Amino acid sequence: MELGADLRARIDSWDTLSRWEKSELGKDLRRLGLSYGEVMDLIPVKKSTLATWCRHVKLAEDQYEAIRRRTGSRQGIPVDTQWKRRLEIERIRAEARLRVGELIDQPLWVAGTILYWAEGAKTRNHLRLNNADPRALRLFIRWIREYLNPDARFTMQLHLHEGNDERLAMRYWTGETGLKDANFHRTFVKPAGTGHRKNHLAHGICTVTLREGSDSWHIAMEWIYTLANEFGLEIRPN
Repeated sequence: MELGADLRARIDSWDTLSRWEKSELGKDLRRLGLSYGEVMDLIPVKKSTLATWCRHVKLAEDQYEAIRRRTGSRQGIPVDTQWKRRLEIERIRAEARLRVGELIDQPLWVAGTILYWAEGAKTRNHLRLNNADPRALRLFIRWIREYLNPDARFTMQLHLHEGNDERLAMRYWTGETGLKDANFHRTFVKPAGTGHRKNHLAHGICTVTLREGSDSWHIAMEWIYTLANEFGLEIRPN
């Protein structure tokens, strides 16, 4: 494969290049459609380092096919290991959509879905809600146990201001949520003097997270999307 004068010059001056320049050279060689082995024949770099440099470099399918023809190997060609999970997620979401027809007349389901739509975390695979109002958290917990997982287990985390009594806050939220067996993650304490409001909440804010909630997160997102469409509000699915 013809490399061109510029690339040849950069390869020849390898020892004088900065680390950033070396990484850029490795990526440029990869973008030409070279396998990792072919790149390593041109520059003295470890495969693990090269793979890190090139993790965001995507080749076209014809480039991958050319690598297979030249090397007789799939080395350096990405392998899709997540296809089974993607199919499972599609099934989970399809089943969630079908359930909406039977659930939409149930006030608890509608209230919980709207609560999560408004206040819940949208970070993929984590079904969690943080709130200063224990009633919102109790609704969240009840909604999960009623419609997602009757045996659901949870963790909690507190967000306090400096000077709040952490143990008192833990007892308060344990009692208010009814989550007697939930583990607390490390408390986040906001230091004094940050310019935020002065009327600090005595018990702070509590975050409740469903353990092992990846499937439930996908179901909840599909419910939100489907319910929004029922209301005539077009939103894009997550």
